[in-house]
Amino acid sequence: MTTIPVAVLTNGSLLYRREVRDSLKKVDLVLPSLDAVAPKTFQRINRPLKSLGIERIVRGLMDFRKEYGGKIWLEVMLVKGINDRREEIEKLKRAIAKIKPDRIQLNTVARPPCERFAKALSNKELERIENLLGPPAEIIVDLGRRTLLSGMEDLKGRIISLLKRRPATVQELIDGLGVPKEEVLKYLIPLEKEKRIKSLKFRGKKYYQAK
Repeated sequence: MTTIPVAVLTNGSLLYRREVRDSLKKVDLVLPSLDAVAPKTFQRINRPLKSLGIERIVRGLMDFRKEYGGKIWLEVMLVKGINDRREEIEKLKRAIAKIKPDRIQLNTVARPPCERFAKALSNKELERIENLLGPPAEIIVDLGRRTLLSGMEDLKGRIISLLKRRPATVQELIDGLGVPKEEVLKYLIPLEKEKRIKSLKFRGKKYYQAK
């Protein structure tokens, strides 16, 4: 359909199916995730359907690697105290050796998580795991922004505080708070439903204002 390179992000859970692997063969880059290979750890982080075991996912990744001629960048989401222990990393390393990805991309919690137990690793801890896995592992989380993003749990309060000073458009909120657009939008909708802010049109633009 296009000569533009195509990348597919996937949790890899259906790669055990031949028809799914076949459908991906023509894309240029596939980015599956694999956060743990120990069953209990996999269950705790990913919370899959009970019928979906990690062994099946790893086998699907291995089979896909054998059949696929493009690039595979494997993403690993690391959660402090859960899948960052040495024994977990050693198990993961053995599975990765069989999958043979072109890159191993290490990530950690960089946005407010849905569970309080999900904590980010420090720079030093990420570097330790990068060294344990060895090439082609690389840290991809934006470490410089993680401190900023960790404060987003209070983003509702920051939005209201800014809107109490003056009405603002979405773009003005993005610029004023220094956070991504999707984060601003995520909080505007519930704030409006809670009737803590309201929207209004002025000269063709949509503004938000604190009540």
